[in-house]
Amino acid sequence: MSEASALTKNQALVLGALKAASSPKSAYDILDDLRGDGFRAPLQVYRALEKLTEFGLVHRLESLNAFVACTDPHDHAAHEHGITAFAICEDCGTVTEFHDQGIEGRLHAWQSAKDFKPEKTTIEIRGHCKDCS
Repeated sequence: MSEASALTKNQALVLGALKAASSPKSAYDILDDLRGDGFRAPLQVYRALEKLTEFGLVHRLESLNAFVACTDPHDHAAHEHGITAFAICEDCGTVTEFHDQGIEGRLHAWQSAKDFKPEKTTIEIRGHCKDCS
């Protein structure tokens, strides 16, 4: 089943809004963008975001309380995402998604050594991109 065919209309619209965005968007920003498509309540956006996040198609940036579309070309249906990290420019708002096997390995080793069972891991680096620094 393809990514697009598995989504509801609202999920596809929310994902499209995030893919078209040049910077992270809050749920209320998305609601404003999609009012012309019949969105009337924040709950519509939050439900779609919850499922899109579950599918690995969208990421929540904790420090910004905002969302971005996943840019990693992994198989979303297989949920083989690993640990995702984000570099967020404080000036222009650009978000770069990346994966680092070294960081992931160290975190897994620490979790095993401490018998720690993580529920969620979010790595965000805030600073200035090369264009802004």
